[in-house]
This record gives sequence, structure tokens and C-alpha cells, in this order.
Amino acid sequence: MAGENEKWSDLAVRLASGALMVMVGLTGIWLGGHVFHVMVALICGLMVWELVRMVQPQDASVAVQLGFTSALATGIAIYLPTGFALPLLLAPALIGFGQLKRYRTIFMVFTVMVLLAGFGMMSVRDDLGFEWMLWLVLVVVATDVVGYFAGRLIGGPKFWPRVSPKKTWAGTGFGWVGAAVVGAYYMTTTGAGAELIGVSVAVSMASQMGDIAESAIKRRVGVKDSSNLIPGHGGLLDRFDGMLGASVFLLIIGPFIGLPPGLG
Repeated sequence: MAGENEKWSDLAVRLASGALMVMVGLTGIWLGGHVFHVMVALICGLMVWELVRMVQPQDASVAVQLGFTSALATGIAIYLPTGFALPLLLAPALIGFGQLKRYRTIFMVFTVMVLLAGFGMMSVRDDLGFEWMLWLVLVVVATDVVGYFAGRLIGGPKFWPRVSPKKTWAGTGFGWVGAAVVGAYYMTTTGAGAELIGVSVAVSMASQMGDIAESAIKRRVGVKDSSNLIPGHGGLLDRFDGMLGASVFLLIIGPFIGLPPGLG
């Protein structure tokens, strides 16, 4: 019984924090434009701040500087032609590579991922509108929520116990099912092609890869959470790691599939 209670002990706090994040996120997505750009830029900056604090915790000033630089670069990049935006998005990673003393490659690669993901999310909202930005969020949320409950209710073999001890194959697989349901719903309501279901599952997989990558970094540097900014969830990196993987993946494959498939 104690083990069962412990398994669900963080649920109430997670739900309360999650509800607040959903309200703030939906408001930003609904308003779009400058409001959404600022929100995404701030989130990206805070994630880079968390990353620096994980890999070099003794130097708070460097974390603040690189977080601010990343937020500024992300916020400006969306207003520039893509050719000029790209070097701006990569610059904070190189600046940090020169300043940090440990885990510089980890910082560089993950910072590029964070800023490209932010640029990708803003591009989806600007180019495709509220409906399809919401689709991206719903795919990632369905993957996480369905996987969370399936993993705890079903249990079974662990996905990668050394890196992510709570993640199971049952939760992973049911996360794909949740994403497929979101894709099927959007297919029937928007007139998109059936490929959207496959794209949704692929985006779900990419979000899980982002989650795994962030978990591996935390294991490597020896921390449990990226920060304590969000009660019950840890830090922004802990909460948005799936969105990072999904957004970068969508940014890469979007031009090839004509997103949304069947409507482009």
C-alpha cells in the first residue's frame, strides 16, 4: 500500500502546476504575435539558464548571461529573414562553449536544440495559426499524459532504467496511441490527409527522444531535476523537453511533408 501511495504521491501537485501552465500556455498561443514570441523567448532563456546551472552550478552569473543572451536571440530571430535568423540562433551555443569549463559539448548541442525549438514553435503559430500550434501541443501532452497513467497503471518492463527509471514500454507505446488519436481527430475535423496520423505518432516519438535526451543529461551531470521552478514538475527543461524534440523534428520535416499533410 505504501508503494502504491508513493507512486501517486506527486499527482495533486503535478495537476495543480500543470493546470496553471495550461492556462498560461493556451492564453499565449491564443493571443499569438508579440505575446507568444515573448513567452517563447523567455521560456527558451530560462531553459538555457537551467542548463548552465546543471553543467556549471558554481557560476550563477554565467547562467544568467547565457540565459539572457538566448532569450534575446530567440526573440529577435523570429522577426528576421530565416537566413539572418539562423546564425543568431546558433550564436549563444558558441558563446557558451567558450565560457564553460565542463560539459561544453552537451551545452552546445542542447542549447542549439532549445533555440531551434523555440523558433520552430513561433513559426508554427505564425504560419499555420492557433489550430495547428494547438495540434502540436496536444500531441506532446497526449504522449506525456497517456504515457504517465499507462506506465503507472500497467507497469511492466522499463524503457531505459539506468537513465529514466520510471519510464516503461507500456507508457511509451500508449503515448503513441494518444498521439495517433489526436492526429485522427484533426484529420476528421480539418480535412487533412490520413498521413497526419503517422506524422502525429512520429512527432510523439520525437518528443520522447527529447525527454530521453534531457534525462540522460541529468544523469550525466548528477542532478534529479533541471531546477525547482515548477512544483511537482521540476524545471522548465523537465516539463518542455518533449516539446523541444517535437518542435525541432517538425521544423526539419515540415517542408518535406507539406504540413499540414493533405492541406498544403
